[in-house]
Formats: sequence, C-alpha cells, structure tokens
Amino acid sequence: MNMFRVFPMMALLAAAGCSQQATEGVPDDVATAPADAFLATVAAHCGKAYAGEVVEDNPASTGPDPFAGKRLVMHVRGCDDPAHELRIPFHVGDDHSRTWVLSRTEHGLRLKHDHRHEDGSPDAITLYGGDSKPPGTAQRQEFPVDADSVAMFRKADMLASTHNTWAMEVDADSQFVYELTRPDGRRFRVVFDLTQPVALPPAPWGADTP
Repeated sequence: MNMFRVFPMMALLAAAGCSQQATEGVPDDVATAPADAFLATVAAHCGKAYAGEVVEDNPASTGPDPFAGKRLVMHVRGCDDPAHELRIPFHVGDDHSRTWVLSRTEHGLRLKHDHRHEDGSPDAITLYGGDSKPPGTAQRQEFPVDADSVAMFRKADMLASTHNTWAMEVDADSQFVYELTRPDGRRFRVVFDLTQPVALPPAPWGADTP
C-alpha cells in the first residue's frame, strides 16, 4: 500500500469530520441569534405602551369591524424574564381581552394569543399561534399556524384560520408591526408608533396587576 497516498486521504477525511462537527455545532447558535435579537429589541420597550392603527385589512370584512373607530394600544409588559417571555396586551377600545405571548423556544420564538373574558376566564378560542419560521431576522419573525391551533380552529369551524401565518416586525427607533396573512390573499396589519409612548392602559383581563 502506498502510504503517501493513504496519509493525505486520512488527513482529508479528518478535516472533513472536523468541518462537519463545526457545521453541526454552529447552526443552532446562528439560526437562533435573530430570535434573541428580536426579543431583546421588543423587551427594550418593557413597561411602555404605544398607539397603533390598522394600515391594511384586505379583503375588508363584510361583518362588523371590531377595530373601526377604536383606540388601539399595545403594552409591553410581563417582563419578569424578558429573555424568555414577554406578554404584550393588545387593547382595542374598552376590550382588554387580547394578549400576545412571545416566548423563547429551543429553536426560535413562539407566538400565542391569550384571549380572556372580562371575568378573567379563558375564551373558548385561546392560546392559538405557532413557532417562528427559521431563521427569521432581528427585525421580522413569522409564525405559521401550529397543529394544535389547526385542530382548535377546525373544531370551531374556523376553517380559514387553519391557514394563518402571523408575523411581527420591530424597528427599535420607529415602529412595531403585527400582521396576519393567508394564502387566499387575506392581509391584516397594525402599525404601532414607538416614537411616542402613551398613557398605560388598564391591565388586560385575567391579569393580577396593572
């Protein structure tokens, strides 16, 4: 056997193995870094509230519009462990039933919608959402509907919602965006002005403290 041919081959295989190990060790950190950056940017607004407006709602609903003429306010709170979870109530006029729950997972972020009645009890349709679509960016994260939410929507005969994708965008110096889209062309976006904090709203329904 020609050892001069064997040694280079062994060296090449060893290098390939090291390269593979490095590649296998890096992606999780690289892929999840945007999630950490996104969460940190939102967390920088803990304790503050901002007014928003619906900038897209297509196609327009044929029924009563729950957002028309209502003051829209997001409040970044629930910041006890901001590197792992944030709770962001979304107030629509005097309706304090909605809270976005943004939490860290092993592979990215998770968005859930916590819906409550005025007495604090959970709505029948609550805690729906999904995990972020990797890798996302420090400015935008998308959340396709997860299997549990699909099952919930089907049980409630909300079939259109089984195709939901939610998204959040943040620019620390200007705006925060909440978005809902569907493959059929449905597109809903609310933009909040981060340059002008507003008075804090009441605590969301179901919360123990303001």
